Amino acid sequence: MTETINHPDHYNWVPGVECIDVVEHFNFNLGNAIKYIWRAGRKRERSWREDLEKAAWYIQREIELREREEKDEV
Repeated sequence: MTETINHPDHYNWVPGVECIDVVEHFNFNLGNAIKYIWRAGRKRERSWREDLEKAAWYIQREIELREREEKDEV
């Protein structure tokens, strides 16, 4: 497979650290938020806003999930 599939540049721009090595330690929502923050504006030109909005969406989803879980515990 090519590097664009296994190790795309927009996830490997931090020297010595690949995004997947970080995000796999988080749950789905937080991992995706980190992924979009990590690549903000790097996958496509001028895509930073979309990437950051997607990150915010996953963070909001995680907040709502945790609030529901707290409510169910009461």
